[in-house]
Amino acid sequence: MKKNNIYMVTGLLIGLLLLVPMVRAEGVQTTPKDAQAGKASDAYILGPGDALDISLWRDDALTKQNIIILPDGRISFPLAGEIMAAGKTVDELKKDIAEKLIDYVPEPVLSVEVRQANSMLIYVIGRVNTPNRFPVNANVNVLQGLAMAGGLNPFAKRNDIKIFRQEEKKTKIFPFRYDDVVEGRNLEENIVLQRGDVIVVP
Repeated sequence: MKKNNIYMVTGLLIGLLLLVPMVRAEGVQTTPKDAQAGKASDAYILGPGDALDISLWRDDALTKQNIIILPDGRISFPLAGEIMAAGKTVDELKKDIAEKLIDYVPEPVLSVEVRQANSMLIYVIGRVNTPNRFPVNANVNVLQGLAMAGGLNPFAKRNDIKIFRQEEKKTKIFPFRYDDVVEGRNLEENIVLQRGDVIVVP
């Protein structure tokens, strides 16, 4: 009987160990290390609202300035039609446009430039002095994001701050304990923010 109980307990423990990574994968709560996971490149990723200048060498008819990426992520360019731009790097978009123009222009020499990066927004809400959305044009960490919002107000729960990030139709949540970080502990929680991140200060 005792032997059976030992088997049962062992089976439960193995089951729980197998379950842990599954729960984490569903993952609402994540660790700061996960914040940088999957970051394959530092190249700028285009997003809705960004303004682009696209031109074909020595062809004024195929030179367009201030093309805005629409909310659905697409742009329209002569001869190429509608093209998905959001989620791509500049080089990837250039390649896609060139492939669509190849039937009309042999060996097209394209230039694609980001005129204005309007899609790089972070949001800071809750008990800060100036909650708002903020455009960023450089890497910004959580402390810097809080500074942009005027800092915490006196009623903020300083050690219960969370960063919400939308990735692949899932929301990841990263904890941030303000007192620890400003005192030099758990600095890994001071993650670099990404487009659309929301800092919530309860």
